[in-house]
Amino acid sequence: MILDLLSIIAPLFVCAGLGFAWSRGGGRYDQELVTVLIMNFGAPCLVFSQLIALEVDGALMLRIAGGALAAMFVFGLVGALVLRAARLPTHTFLGPLVFCNAGNMGLPLCLFAFGSEGLALATCFFAVMAVGHYTAGVWIWSGRLSPGELLRMPLSYAAALAVWVLVSGWPVPVWIQNTTELLGGLTIPLMLITLGVSLSSMQLGRLRRTLALSLLRLGMGFGVGVGLSALLELDGLARKVFIVECSMPVAVFNYIFAQRYGRAAEDVASLVLVSTLLAFALLPFLLAWLL
Repeated sequence: MILDLLSIIAPLFVCAGLGFAWSRGGGRYDQELVTVLIMNFGAPCLVFSQLIALEVDGALMLRIAGGALAAMFVFGLVGALVLRAARLPTHTFLGPLVFCNAGNMGLPLCLFAFGSEGLALATCFFAVMAVGHYTAGVWIWSGRLSPGELLRMPLSYAAALAVWVLVSGWPVPVWIQNTTELLGGLTIPLMLITLGVSLSSMQLGRLRRTLALSLLRLGMGFGVGVGLSALLELDGLARKVFIVECSMPVAVFNYIFAQRYGRAAEDVASLVLVSTLLAFALLPFLLAWLL
């Protein structure tokens, strides 16, 4: 069991560690450019190539997607109530509680733990989470709803096109399959390296509050994942993937949005750092329970 867990977790540590060491060593890393490449090319191609290869019935895919939407709603409801009780600004801390790291950390974890089918299911969850982050997330950070963000997001078109292919049964040309698989293959290693680079520049701040909110994100994620998976009657691999994705730490993109909209970026950076470190420490227990 220990060797099995090591084989799953070690690649995450190694890839993120390379990014961390490179950044700490003074190496140049254009994080903004890499993020643009991931969100405009890598992630859309990964979503498209994985979803069209999904050998499960459409009803299961819809339940995963619906579950991701429901999870974000519950995260938002619980988070808003807790933040209001604690008298903390929702425009700063609600996003980190709602939007978990289903991409940088969740996708590779599901790949190494559950194989290609697990990655395909996790990609469905990630696509919904990413679209939510660029719509409802922008609303939380900026205070205004911007449907235009969705229209400018290639990932939403990739997901819609993949669903159309699955529903219509249209045979995707081999050259398109190969191209999207090639470009999609860039996404996971770049996400992990970027995660390491991001963590290298973050500092701890207000540790007590940060620790409490980080534990809330992880504990709420696990509880909602278990509860919704039972409510949606997810079992087997789908249940495991859903719980893992819900249990991920604060997404790095929250830090990017906090910087863009001037929402206490240092506090958000601390949440990303602490929740990620806690998640790495708790991953062996989560995987041992699921496997």
